[in-house]
Amino acid sequence: MLQVLQNVKSGETKLETVPPPALQEGTVLVRTAASLISAGTEKMLIDLAKKSYLGKAQARPDLVKQVLQKVQKEGLLNTFRNVMAKMEKPMPLGYSAAGIVERVGPGVSGVQVGDRVAMAGAGYANHAEVNVVPRNLVAAIPDGVAFEEAAYATVASIALQGVRLARPELGDYAVVLGLGLIGLITVQLLKANGCRVIGIDLDAAKVERARALGADLAIDSSTEDAARAVEQFTRGRGADHTLITAATRSNGPIELAGEITRRKGQVVAVGAVGMNVPRDVYYHKELTLQISMSYGPGRYDPSYEEGGIDYPYDYVRWTEQRNMEAVLALMAGGRLDVAALTTHRFPIEEALAAYALIEGGSEPYVGIVLTYDVEKPQPPVVRVQPAGAHTPSDTLGVGFVGAGNYAALHLLPHLQKNRAVTLQGLVTATGLNAQQKAEKFGFAYCTTDLQAVLDDEAVQSVFIATRHSTHAAFTERALAAGKHVFVEKPMVVDEAQLEAVVAAYETANAKRPTALMVGLNRRFAPMVERLRDAFGAGPKQMVYRVNSGAIPTSTWLYEAAEGGGMLVGEMCHFLDLMQYISGERPVRVYAQSLALGRDDLADHDNVTITVTFDGGSTGTLAYSTVGDKAAPKERLEVFGGGTVAMLDDFRALEIIRNGTRSRTRSANQDKGQAAQLAATVTAFRTTGQAPIPFAELVAGMQMVFAARRSLQTGEVVAVEPIRTVVS
Repeated sequence: MLQVLQNVKSGETKLETVPPPALQEGTVLVRTAASLISAGTEKMLIDLAKKSYLGKAQARPDLVKQVLQKVQKEGLLNTFRNVMAKMEKPMPLGYSAAGIVERVGPGVSGVQVGDRVAMAGAGYANHAEVNVVPRNLVAAIPDGVAFEEAAYATVASIALQGVRLARPELGDYAVVLGLGLIGLITVQLLKANGCRVIGIDLDAAKVERARALGADLAIDSSTEDAARAVEQFTRGRGADHTLITAATRSNGPIELAGEITRRKGQVVAVGAVGMNVPRDVYYHKELTLQISMSYGPGRYDPSYEEGGIDYPYDYVRWTEQRNMEAVLALMAGGRLDVAALTTHRFPIEEALAAYALIEGGSEPYVGIVLTYDVEKPQPPVVRVQPAGAHTPSDTLGVGFVGAGNYAALHLLPHLQKNRAVTLQGLVTATGLNAQQKAEKFGFAYCTTDLQAVLDDEAVQSVFIATRHSTHAAFTERALAAGKHVFVEKPMVVDEAQLEAVVAAYETANAKRPTALMVGLNRRFAPMVERLRDAFGAGPKQMVYRVNSGAIPTSTWLYEAAEGGGMLVGEMCHFLDLMQYISGERPVRVYAQSLALGRDDLADHDNVTITVTFDGGSTGTLAYSTVGDKAAPKERLEVFGGGTVAMLDDFRALEIIRNGTRSRTRSANQDKGQAAQLAATVTAFRTTGQAPIPFAELVAGMQMVFAARRSLQTGEVVAVEPIRTVVS
């Protein structure tokens, strides 16, 4: 399918052919019929992308601070690679579109195949021939409303949310500062609400358009004294409400709003404008200033937008989705005319001409609509021209599933460099990411359909780096297809999944040797190898402190069904490393959580876990999210046989034996990803086995689940084998 994307690194806008996105739970797959270019917002993104590195840094000082902290903890080279990987990731453009529902995902009700819907959301309602959109971000299009009109629904909802915050009453004076796309819609919404509306802009053509759409007074502030005109129109009282819908870094709109709004009046900032508020004016008038957040309640809330959890109607009357429904109803009733705003129309094949118009300013524009052929076939697999692809013989054919930031930084580059690997097919949920990563790392093709890779005889192994909740199901399917499997940690998120993966592994190995490897890379770190070699036989005492720092509760890791929480999703790493260093199997686990005044799952992110191993070793993991991320993250201390070893953040190792100190330092972290993948590829090719015995992988997950049960019961939990497993 065709999709418009923005290269954040170079600033180039492209029209690419990518695989259609994959339908997921809680989403609907929509064939796009029309999408609206939000010229102000999208031009701002394009302008930012075209800035130099210094310009980008000056525009986002918050991100610069994060980068500097990362340099201190992980080193300059690792940080540079991380930043470059993120900048190379293409950004989809578009967030307001309409089309026809082609498929409905599990867990979706109230939407049927064939429904005409408006779509919302950056990253969802893209300028693309096919979109996958969460249930709460689609709204049914009423009869009589064309697709091109419905494509305005999201942008119109932004305007409506600003009006709702203003709470105008019948007969109020309302000023709209900035008569671009959102401003002209705001004028109409205020008129529909019974207000006397004044529109102000520097562009005479936009002023005239506002007048034609019903503004009671339209002022060209480039030639007229706007403040005096408002004073005269309101009979010296000033505006009851001033809505700023301009998009400019200038502080002019916020200053003018303070001047023209009456005492105790209200200013609502809808557009992105300079916010150096003149305190004296706002203070003496006791003005209320409010910033409108996009298109309504639910915006930026993952539980609403991605999780499909709606807000109760009785308590949150207007949400993103209900605002979309409201503006669509106004269109159907003839009270909101968006068709009059469309100045240009381009087929998706000519989308770059539309962006050239925006960037070049060769002619005036307001609403620019992209149109699509909803009957056009969309092949699931797209062949690419790889960048730097190699064609060695006697190699391991790899299919890769998932290409997020971690995979792009720590997995794919190492596989690309490995001369014993042939990168065959790349599978991701979004076609845009699949196409970009496939081309960058040298895959033969990309798709959003896992089955295409499983059916490919040239693929001998499948590498899985998707969200945690999908690991088990994808692993089972790949094993059933006779493929060796590398799956990022955690292998599974609950005991039932562990049982299923064990069964799938045993079934596959009953036919022929089939390997299963889990991405527990810390075992393969060079400093860990030196640490382990420093100790001889005998029990060891291990203390592992992890300062994770505060983690937003909105992240998907907190969803038990998605990530399993930090216990399953992250602590499996550290428990496994202690198992590896001891060389023993876990037999008992006891865990305690930090008392934070709540009895919920979040408290279980701050835990102390003690493991007893069958050879007499003990390991204690202290994992905390309540510290400061500026402090070092990981410190492992190991004692045994007259030797002490201290590993700090995989950048410093100190070993003390017989009174002699040995110190090793590194400018950059090496957590073992490269060595892990090299060992995995070699093992898959030569023995059909994995570098980590399967029994250890199972025991590692059993430790995690035993810790979870211990937290729930307050008791020591024995680690019992699930069954005899193939080693």
